[in-house]
Amino acid sequence: MIGIVTSGRHRIPLRNIWLLLLYASDLFRHLDTTHRAGIEENPDDIPDLIAEILAYEVDRRLARNLSSGWQTRHADLTRIRGRINLLRTETRQLLKQGRIACQFSQLTINTPRNRLIRAALTRLATIARRPNAARCRALAARLERLGVGPEKPPPTDTSVDTFGRSDANDRRMVAAAKLAFNLMLPNEQPGATAITEPYREIRWLRILYEMAIYGFYKVTLSPHGWRVAHGKNLHWRPQNPTPGIQSILPAMITDIWLEHPAQRRRIIIDTKFRDILPPGRGGNPSLQSEHIYQIYAYLRSQESPGDPLSLTASGLLLHPAVNQTLDESADIQGHPIRFAAIDLAAPAPQIRRQLLAMTEPRPG
Repeated sequence: MIGIVTSGRHRIPLRNIWLLLLYASDLFRHLDTTHRAGIEENPDDIPDLIAEILAYEVDRRLARNLSSGWQTRHADLTRIRGRINLLRTETRQLLKQGRIACQFSQLTINTPRNRLIRAALTRLATIARRPNAARCRALAARLERLGVGPEKPPPTDTSVDTFGRSDANDRRMVAAAKLAFNLMLPNEQPGATAITEPYREIRWLRILYEMAIYGFYKVTLSPHGWRVAHGKNLHWRPQNPTPGIQSILPAMITDIWLEHPAQRRRIIIDTKFRDILPPGRGGNPSLQSEHIYQIYAYLRSQESPGDPLSLTASGLLLHPAVNQTLDESADIQGHPIRFAAIDLAAPAPQIRRQLLAMTEPRPG
């Protein structure tokens, strides 16, 4: 159990950060139903599950040969290959030595993606249990013998996530490798640990919380007819605007957008990783005014007769619970708005039930 101390000086209890990491990861979307159910029941086994999946995918890939890519090389050769580097050839007087400077492309398995896989196997070998740790260590050594380097590619290298027809099956392997590195931050140790601001981890955890909620709903609701979007841009719909007003209106970007056309339902979710009821001016617990204004603006600014769902859309402010859970709601000018705090210290199945309950209409 770890406690996240926010700027309000309240500790947010969190049972297992790895569960949030799994929900937020691409791998969660690639797992089959059996794997998902098993890991939600036992989130402490996530490192072993990641190790098992990655080892299985690497074994399967090795049986069909690793994916390869083209690499630009520069070399002084005895025959022309590719393009001639005239400047180097002349300044080094290579012709007198019977050589010529060339630049050419060469097919290699030492690609950024394969280096990411090897680095992830090495990491997992230190945190997974036997026999998965030994299996990861052996596969990392095998990749080394095949010529794959140990350097993890930078996050900005887009080639890792660029898939073609021949390597589309690498997606789950890459997702598992990325999650292997996320498991290391922040470091979760047994016992009571407090992470306090202004350390950068608190900002990372806020983003993680938002992405975990989005990832969970994307996986669990999409098969049932829901459209799930993250970071949806909303546009103001001003009447009688002056010429320059659009350029100075602030942007509106929702955290999560849920829509079910058949059920004629739309839910706009705003996540906040902080206490939902901090002390107000009189010392009594109170909802934050700015949070209410924000979700209210998301709902009312989008109303349009040409978009029927915009007239009845509901809002959800979703926080983690601090001292108690919360689930209250009210209709504000035609829009149901729900204020909820879910217990992240609860067992994983209970967290799942809480999140699914947030998408059900409140009893009239």
